[in-house]
Amino acid sequence: MSEADGDETDVRRAVVLDYLAHGLSDDGRPQYAKSPAGYAVGIEDFQLYQVAFDEEERLTIGSEVVVEPPAEREVVTEAHRVEYDDLSSGAQSELEYVVADLVEEHEERFVDFYNDAQPITLRLHQLNLLPGIGKKLRNSILDERKRKPFESFEELSDRVSGLHDPDQILVDRILEELRDDDLKYQTFVGRREQEQNQ
Repeated sequence: MSEADGDETDVRRAVVLDYLAHGLSDDGRPQYAKSPAGYAVGIEDFQLYQVAFDEEERLTIGSEVVVEPPAEREVVTEAHRVEYDDLSSGAQSELEYVVADLVEEHEERFVDFYNDAQPITLRLHQLNLLPGIGKKLRNSILDERKRKPFESFEELSDRVSGLHDPDQILVDRILEELRDDDLKYQTFVGRREQEQNQ
């Protein structure tokens, strides 16, 4: 891996979920001392961030920003990891739409999950972590992917009887992982960090 490749993987991008022009409500500083703030979700690993923005920039929900490393930031002045419960109500309601957009935009990566998912234990398969996928549906997916890897969500729906909305199933799982930090298995949230720490 070249040095340039190494640098590229370290840049973390996120999508703005909420933009608060007058700063965070729990920031006790006077109004003139507060900078615009908001919340964002990581594009690669769905980590949640509370961010402070440069006062010169006007951002909208859905804007893409760099959160890490600090040297690469252009409009973000600070970024801290937060949990789902720390998000503003606006950010929480926007999250499902942004996650759905990310799954759609990165369709190949998420279709590959269906192609590459492996057993976790003798009794549990990664596919079984997805809402609504039981033993029968899991086996149908495994049988079909042996014949030929899936290339799109549409193809997954067409080839696997009973698998409706394979993209929405992933969105539901990602949201479940974000909302419930006690889940034993995190398949999508924080994935990149887990891989780097191995």
